[in-house]
Amino acid sequence: MKALILSGGRGTRLRPLTHTMAKQLVPVANQPILGYVMKHLQEAGIKDAGVIVAPQTQNEVRNYLKDGSLWNISITYIVQDEPLGLAHAVKTARDFLGEDDFVMYLGDNLLGTGIKDAIQRFKKEGYHCMIFLKEVSDPRAFGVAELDAQGNIVRLVEKPKVPPSNLALVGVYIFSPVVHEAIEKITPSWRGELEITDAIQVLIDSGYRVKGEILDSWWLDTGKKDDFLAANTTVLDEYTVRKIDGDVDQESTIEGRVQIEAGATILRSTIRGPVVIGKNAVIDNSFIGPFSSIGTGSKIKDSVVEHVVILEDSIVEGVVRLEDSLIGRNATVKKSKSLRGALRLMVGDHSRVEI
Repeated sequence: MKALILSGGRGTRLRPLTHTMAKQLVPVANQPILGYVMKHLQEAGIKDAGVIVAPQTQNEVRNYLKDGSLWNISITYIVQDEPLGLAHAVKTARDFLGEDDFVMYLGDNLLGTGIKDAIQRFKKEGYHCMIFLKEVSDPRAFGVAELDAQGNIVRLVEKPKVPPSNLALVGVYIFSPVVHEAIEKITPSWRGELEITDAIQVLIDSGYRVKGEILDSWWLDTGKKDDFLAANTTVLDEYTVRKIDGDVDQESTIEGRVQIEAGATILRSTIRGPVVIGKNAVIDNSFIGPFSSIGTGSKIKDSVVEHVVILEDSIVEGVVRLEDSLIGRNATVKKSKSLRGALRLMVGDHSRVEI
């Protein structure tokens, strides 16, 4: 069993942040989303992974994943010149995949559970395709699966006006090599892309066994700012434990599940968890509220922040209240204390905002 990780695309819904970084590297609870993907693959026993990268962002992805040895997974990088669909990504990786079964994992998705058990069922039951699904409140915004009584998928519909079920496609798939034959039979959709749903429908129509794997835990698609903040909230709430490795002065108060990494300094401040504060960060005369992630080397001074993701080496100073915000790397946000009200911002890397 191999893995194919999709870490290309342009990330247009997260601009301006994704003008300068791959969306799969935006950190959730101070760890890039790709790190969670790699952990799931490691737990499943995957030893060989191909990573689809875009020409514009491949260097950052390579610098983070390197050779994969951190997860004991050998990595092969595969450049997809244009984001022409998920099936096109599989086609681009054909030489790497060979005749092996493989799990395809979209690199900007977060699952609340691993994939080890699903892979074992795939092998044991002899399925040709397994699709991870999640019940959603409004399936019209997603690809939707219709299942029979045995859990086999009989039909896939993309963003239907009248959904046949409330089961959305999550972005994790397990395939046998017969999918390559199916991809050769499809043509580009109206979007000009080779759709993986079309290839799966070919498998269904050809009589292959296509199974739905319904998640009973959370799933988060991190394609937009609010998605990232929701993912950050969920991961902090589920995984954060109280661990104080940095320096906290006597005038500061640490409440609840707060993780302060080595080298961080807390001065005259209150931190109320769940919160993660990265290495060498400085929190000075500030309040850090729940569900906040403060990146390595960042500095928060004379400010109140809550429900934010602040990336590495950024500065927030003199801000009465910053909430529901995503701040890029090496960015600065400053505000006069004479101004009232909360700020809600999305700021790209190397930016400066003065209000």
